[in-house]
Amino acid sequence: MPKTLTQCSTWKTVWHTTTKLLSAIHASITPGPCASSVVLLLAIITLTPPMSASQLSSEQDKPSSIHRPALEELEHDGRPPYILTYTEVKLLGIAGVGFFLDAYDLFVINPVATMLQYRLYGGAALPAGLQGFLKAGANIGSVIGQFAFGYLADALGRKAVYGKELMLIIFATIMSLTTPTGSLSPDNCLIYLTIWRMILGIGVGGDYPMSASITTDRSVLRKRGTMLAYIFSNQGWGSFVGSLATIIVLAAYKGVMDGKGETSKVDGVWRIVVGVSLVPAFGTLYQRLTLPESTRFIESQEPNQDVMLLKQKQAAADDNTEAKSTPAEVPKDAGTQVAIAEVLKKKAHFREFLTYFSEWRHAKLLLGTCMCWFLLDIAFYGINLNQNVVLQQIGFDGKDGSAWEKLFKVSTGNIIITALGFVPGYYASILLIEKLGRKWIQIQGFLMAAVFLAILAAKFNTLSKPGFIVCFSFLQFFFNFGANTTTYCYPAEVFPTRFRASAHGISAASGKAGAIISALAFNSLSQSIGTDKVLWIFVGCCVAGSVFTLLLPEVRNRDPDEVLREEIEEALSHKRAT
Repeated sequence: MPKTLTQCSTWKTVWHTTTKLLSAIHASITPGPCASSVVLLLAIITLTPPMSASQLSSEQDKPSSIHRPALEELEHDGRPPYILTYTEVKLLGIAGVGFFLDAYDLFVINPVATMLQYRLYGGAALPAGLQGFLKAGANIGSVIGQFAFGYLADALGRKAVYGKELMLIIFATIMSLTTPTGSLSPDNCLIYLTIWRMILGIGVGGDYPMSASITTDRSVLRKRGTMLAYIFSNQGWGSFVGSLATIIVLAAYKGVMDGKGETSKVDGVWRIVVGVSLVPAFGTLYQRLTLPESTRFIESQEPNQDVMLLKQKQAAADDNTEAKSTPAEVPKDAGTQVAIAEVLKKKAHFREFLTYFSEWRHAKLLLGTCMCWFLLDIAFYGINLNQNVVLQQIGFDGKDGSAWEKLFKVSTGNIIITALGFVPGYYASILLIEKLGRKWIQIQGFLMAAVFLAILAAKFNTLSKPGFIVCFSFLQFFFNFGANTTTYCYPAEVFPTRFRASAHGISAASGKAGAIISALAFNSLSQSIGTDKVLWIFVGCCVAGSVFTLLLPEVRNRDPDEVLREEIEEALSHKRAT
């Protein structure tokens, strides 16, 4: 006899009761062999997740399993959302590496560009136009990848696409390492590297909608935001490890570059630093390629057998006149349920996507996620892709000393910036996102970032070095305990499964468009109107971002698939009534 949902809940109750009982026993006994045994048993039970409803009911598909109205009731374990199970940690490792590589590859270009000054131009600055395209290259490719992979993930399925973006990242990274600095002219070397960084960006961009969809499809409601924040926090670690790798490799080359004066050896430094990113990429490629399709995605595409039976009954009823319809043969709302299942089972495609977002109630959500991400990235990447301005203010711009000393000082400044604001902000989001909600965190993040940007803009030329460091650290903190995290989470949580990857890709592409604008325009604007005026522009972007956030609902404990189902049912009921 197939096990029911009630039996699943009973099993989970027994499991949680046993865990609590063992915890109480452990707290009451004295150290010794008995205590060790209890600790071991407690660890085994705690680390073993309770059997899911799908495992207990694999013999049959039930209509209620298509859209679980309260996922937290099925997998609520009483622990804080930031305490992960083994399965969640494994998912975090598979999906998180994409954002680690995203930050590593995007932010490592700053020290790499400085190294190329010494390898290609004898220490002189890179040509302004080529430098802008070199730094923006990966972001340009990201826009393409976010659109393409987002649509393909909805049209073909996550499994069919996941892992291909990582293969593209690996290939483009290897080709970047082949830049022939000894045979091409300096300008052509930069063009060669920029082309491959654009291709790299396609893979990096594809990881945004893919990892967001993969994670959301597999997360329970009460931990969904936390899981997404964990995934996105790898961006901070990628930036940190990139700076750390640069320092370590430079330290290894000190004898050659600083002692013997062979500055050209910096060519090996930047290749090693870029090549390090291949290690985590190869380490998770197999897991991505073999990750099965999520149950939630499958069930959002295919109706179960019971609903198909209702569909057949409804078709038979439709052949008769309304007077001949027999309520006893077809349940009261069977037609509605059948129609809902029929709509939900279709694969998402472009026409259907346009139809869904032609309604203002859906279009305003996409407008909100796109504009918030766009405005954020203008300010966020305007600061972080041009850290030379910040390094100059805190005394780590590397103006004095030998070539090696300058590079080492810049790299040290980069790791200071990352450690002060990047990582702490991400983990504040992880700890509080399920408590405070996405909307509150995003609005306060935008407004607090605007405050600290305004301070930097108003006091740019007079602020003391300690004051600048403190202000900039708080700015980075509220970027990441704020819109930089939530603009990634929102598209993954507010849109239904069938359109999630496409909508996330469009939102992320809007953000990268803002990043491209900053990368290309920051230096020229700074020279023409002054850096302080550019910072005021960033203040305006942050304030506008807080306003556009008002278009978005709070998505904590909100199941977008249930919302879609209710909207379809409401529309069908209205149609029947008219």
